Amino acid sequence: MKKLQHILLATIICLLCWKSTKAEVKLPAIISSNMVLQRNSTVALWGWADAKEKITIKVSWIEELLGIRADKNGHWKINVPTTNTRAAQQIVLKSESSSITLENVLFGEVWLCSGQSNMQQPVRGFNGQPTFGATEVIAKANNPNIRLFTVGKVGAKEPQDDLSAYKPWQEASPESVAGFSAVAYFFGQQLQEILDVPVGLIHSSWGASAVETWMSRESLQVHQEIELTDTDVVKQGNKVPTALFNAMINPLIPYTINGMLWYQGEANRSEPDNYKLLFPSMIKDWRSRWGMGDFPVYFTQIAPFPYGNQEAFQGPENTAFMREAQLACVDLIPNSGIAITLDAGDSVSIHPPKKKEVADRLLYNALNQTYGFKAVDGKSPQVDSVLVKSGKIVLKFKYAETGLYAFGNLEGFEIAGEDKVFYPAEAKIVKHTKNIVVLSERVTAPVAVRYAWRNWVIGTLYDTNMLPASSFRTDNWKNATRAKE
Repeated sequence: MKKLQHILLATIICLLCWKSTKAEVKLPAIISSNMVLQRNSTVALWGWADAKEKITIKVSWIEELLGIRADKNGHWKINVPTTNTRAAQQIVLKSESSSITLENVLFGEVWLCSGQSNMQQPVRGFNGQPTFGATEVIAKANNPNIRLFTVGKVGAKEPQDDLSAYKPWQEASPESVAGFSAVAYFFGQQLQEILDVPVGLIHSSWGASAVETWMSRESLQVHQEIELTDTDVVKQGNKVPTALFNAMINPLIPYTINGMLWYQGEANRSEPDNYKLLFPSMIKDWRSRWGMGDFPVYFTQIAPFPYGNQEAFQGPENTAFMREAQLACVDLIPNSGIAITLDAGDSVSIHPPKKKEVADRLLYNALNQTYGFKAVDGKSPQVDSVLVKSGKIVLKFKYAETGLYAFGNLEGFEIAGEDKVFYPAEAKIVKHTKNIVVLSERVTAPVAVRYAWRNWVIGTLYDTNMLPASSFRTDNWKNATRAKE
């Protein structure tokens, strides 16, 4: 009898132990209360549980109960349609041993915002480096229809399933907005106001990071060898190839987004030709992994700054070549656009305080290309054709539907003949046209023009919608020089 009692007791203890060790359903950090799900879409919900465990999901906007079973490794994922309702929603997930309730979930526009320090710069600014307009913006920040999520700065050698550091979804308030990305918030705040729908902003950036750190191993190894064996990702995660993709992007996939903002390039400024290969490759890879097609990507051209050698003209020390490479990426990346910042740099800080101007220009791209506001001009003027005529060069511009504009005199133009020596030039907008005439008394037979071809410069050429032109050149010379003044 005692033996039977012992067997029964042992059995009960084993059952209790088994029950207590049953894994609870777990969600990734990005899926939580207060989140914004992409409206009028099919969104992914995913997580982990015991192998083959059944999970039931009740979402408040669908009558029927949804069900999913974890695979043999304990992973599960389900796609759920969303609507355009403005009401806050609830999601309840249940398994045999756990229950999770997500409250205050909204449907709206979701944007991922990534890059290096100019994307990272918060609304309140960095120490000694302000963000213009910050105080007013922070004071007016209370808005439950804007939700913010920040990924912590962590690197990893291998792709991670979940985030190890983050600030969870929060409603916009003075407290949450002050430390959030200024470019991302200025963009999202205006988008929310214009569309009158909730907006969710996911911020994942790290200062001084090169594009290589944001690329997956599979996409980067096509271009270069990767060896991370002796690398310390804890101390220098933002310097390690693939490390930020692994820890700060991969855990966000496949959270449904509508588009992406990118502000990065300073760390790659000395390798413009390589950047034209790596950045489009990164975007192609991210899009493939998200599995949402060619979602919109709007990125920012690096701003002028006196990087050491202001007289640099031909070669990687002149960041005009990097600005040129970034502009070229618009044609290399489908469904993309660029914000030109030639007039928004700062001569004493690599972190210009004019973050709203950057956000505005990204927003205009999104409104025009993604949201169908065709009356909103999103493209800066670009050279369309070059005509040499009577000792002058006539430049005709595209994306200047109502003409060109300058506040005063056009500055920063240089002209060269067959000797490839550039001299300062006079430039004038031909009234009521999209043309500029460039000439110099010192170059009687001109063949090429360069504009704003320096590290530090303040752009003077705009279209009439006040979008600045990028640095440009009409030549492809590798041995050009600038005449000594």
